[in-house]
Amino acid sequence: MRTESICLKDRFQLDDSVLKKGFNPYYLSINSEQNDPVYVNGKEVVNLATNNYLGLSNDSRIKEVYIDAIRKYGISMCATPIAGGYTELFEDTQRKLASFIGVESVILYPSCYQANNGIFQAVAKKEDLILFDRFAHSSLIQGIRSVGCRSLPFSHNDVVSLEYLLEKYYLSPKIFVVTESVFSTEGSIAPFKEICELCRKYNAIPVVDDSHGIGVIGRKGKGILSHSGIDDDDVIYTTSLGKAFANNCGVVGGSKELINYLSYSSSHLIYSTAISPSVIAGINKTLDIVKEEYDVRAAKVFRYSNLLKQALVRNGFRVADSTAPITSIIAGTSEDTIDFAKKLFDNGVFSTPFIYPSVRKNDGRIRLIAGANIKESSVNKVVNLFEHWN
Repeated sequence: MRTESICLKDRFQLDDSVLKKGFNPYYLSINSEQNDPVYVNGKEVVNLATNNYLGLSNDSRIKEVYIDAIRKYGISMCATPIAGGYTELFEDTQRKLASFIGVESVILYPSCYQANNGIFQAVAKKEDLILFDRFAHSSLIQGIRSVGCRSLPFSHNDVVSLEYLLEKYYLSPKIFVVTESVFSTEGSIAPFKEICELCRKYNAIPVVDDSHGIGVIGRKGKGILSHSGIDDDDVIYTTSLGKAFANNCGVVGGSKELINYLSYSSSHLIYSTAISPSVIAGINKTLDIVKEEYDVRAAKVFRYSNLLKQALVRNGFRVADSTAPITSIIAGTSEDTIDFAKKLFDNGVFSTPFIYPSVRKNDGRIRLIAGANIKESSVNKVVNLFEHWN
């Protein structure tokens, strides 16, 4: 028994070789509301680590509807939606989301990770083929692998590479082509219009994760379908509402037939406790705010992003090409990336370091997202830090 205990202890021991300098940038303790500044590990910092693009995570109007929904519906549905039902607010919010995104129908999952994991098990079979951008998110890759069918990567944002594979394997019973809209570690935007055109040509089904696109790109923040001019019921659309929309849960959108099928066939949905009514109320209110205030809030986010990128380039830092408001510093090895994040934190800047295996070896990234709630003086403080980095 003791031998087994020791083996298990060894098995779950984390490799902390890159954290030897006594700084762990992960699972930090947040000691305040999401304002500017924010307090992290008891330290006052500028928060460039979260995906609070539109600065809505501490919006008093959204907090009020959370409280009102708790008073009306309680804290939890205490059942899966298929067994215990859901509120009329849930149905109204799904209709509003479908209209906003530009799909016929949507359904809400507890998280986008569950949505991305669940859709492939529900719609794909072992004899099918799934082609995916090699930089696609872990949740998509894990969902694809769970099917057990043939799956092949195509070169990042490369429609020539994709067409080569489509042409080679076009006789597969069913083909899915999977990408993200905005790639979170670098800020590039997928050529989704061209991907959809190839899918029509080869009778494939496009699947897009718009988690960093909704509320960020497209007319009024409607996301990748609006950005790409796509109006196609054959698209399978997913997104997170925990980033620019500052709430929780995930979305799958598409045709009414697809959504009805998932409602009774997706185990990740039907065996998960229903989303809290207060979260649904928050999403509903966020939709109203984004429709009214997107232009002003987005202009600030893109301007901040440009200020940060220009300062970095001006001072000799390597920055990933991006058209979305994500500033991604190419930091090198995992050790160098953690050192970079530590120096930022020591100077009052909270960032997100990505190291292997989240990114390729020796291609560590520091991601900076300056949301609309950040003060311009705070952005200028970060710019000044880069100007005097050495």
